[in-house]
Amino acid sequence: MRFIIFSCVLVILLAACNKPQSFEYRGLQNLKVDSIGLVSSKISLELVYFNPNNFGVDLRNVNCDIYVNHNYLGRYVLDTLMHIARRSEFIIPSSVNIDMKNVFRNALGTFLSKEALVEIKGSTRVGKSGIFITVPFNYAAMEKFSMF
Repeated sequence: MRFIIFSCVLVILLAACNKPQSFEYRGLQNLKVDSIGLVSSKISLELVYFNPNNFGVDLRNVNCDIYVNHNYLGRYVLDTLMHIARRSEFIIPSSVNIDMKNVFRNALGTFLSKEALVEIKGSTRVGKSGIFITVPFNYAAMEKFSMF
C-alpha cells in the first residue's frame, strides 16, 4: 500500500515539474554606439524577452552570437543570476564588442540602412529551486534602428 501511495505522489510531482519553455524574443531597444575603432567597437543595447512559463525561473547564464543580415556581429556572454517573474517581459542589458573587420568586409551597408534582420543564436541556463537546464534559442526579427 505504501508503494502505491509513494508511486502516485511521485507521478504527481513529476507531472507538476514542467520543463521550462524557451523565452520569447520581443525585440531590442536603446541601441547605442559606446566606442568606435578600426579594430573593434563596442555597442550597448537592451534585449527584451518574455517568459511564457506559468512560474518564475532563474536565469544563470547566456551565451549567444549576434548576426545582422546574416553577418556575424559579435558574441555576448552574461554570467550572472537574474530572477525572471512568471509570464512577464524582462530586459537584459547587453554590451557587445564588435570585430570591425567583419563589419567592414561584410556588413557596412547594414549600418547605413534603417532596418536590418537581427538574429540571436545561443543558449541559456534556466532553472528553479537550484536545478538548472540548458535551453537553446534562435531568434530572428527585422529591427528598425539608426546607428547615427
